[in-house]
Amino acid sequence: MALGNRYKTAPGAGTLAALILVLIFGSPWYWDWAQDNTDPDTAGGWWLRLLAWPHWRFDSGDSLREIFVDDLKAILLIALTALFLYLLPGSQLARARGTISQFFAGWASYIFAGGFAALLTTLFLANPSLLGAFRSAGSGATYGLFVGWIIGLATLGGRRGTR
Repeated sequence: MALGNRYKTAPGAGTLAALILVLIFGSPWYWDWAQDNTDPDTAGGWWLRLLAWPHWRFDSGDSLREIFVDDLKAILLIALTALFLYLLPGSQLARARGTISQFFAGWASYIFAGGFAALLTTLFLANPSLLGAFRSAGSGATYGLFVGWIIGLATLGGRRGTR
C-alpha cells in the first residue's frame, strides 16, 4: 500500500526537505566543491555558494569553537524550521491543502529559521557583537529567502501537523 500525500504532514515534509538540504549542500565536500568550482561574481555561482551557507564540518585545522558554531547553526536551522512550520498559521488556516498560503508559510518558515539560527549562533563566537549578530542574521535570512522556496514546495499538499 502506497503512503501518498494522505499521510504527509506539511511540517514533517518541510523539515525533511531542510534536513536533506543541510546534509547534502552543507557537507564539507559540497562546500569545497562550490568554493573551488564556482564564480561568486555570477548569479549561478553565487547561488551555488549560498546553498552551502549552513555548512557543517569536522576539520581538525579549525578551532573547536568555530566547528561548534557551524554545526550548531546547521542543527538549529533544521530544528527552527520544524518549529516555525508548526507555528505559522498559513498552512493551518488554508481551506484546502496545496494552496499558495501553505507554500508561503513553508518558505517563510525557512527565512525565519535561517535568520534566527544565525543570530543565536553568533552568541557563541569568541567576540560577539551586535553588528556581527545583525550581519549574521541578515545572511541567514538571505539564505532562507533564496533557498526557502524548496521548503515551500515540499510542504504543498501536506496536512497540518495535528489532527
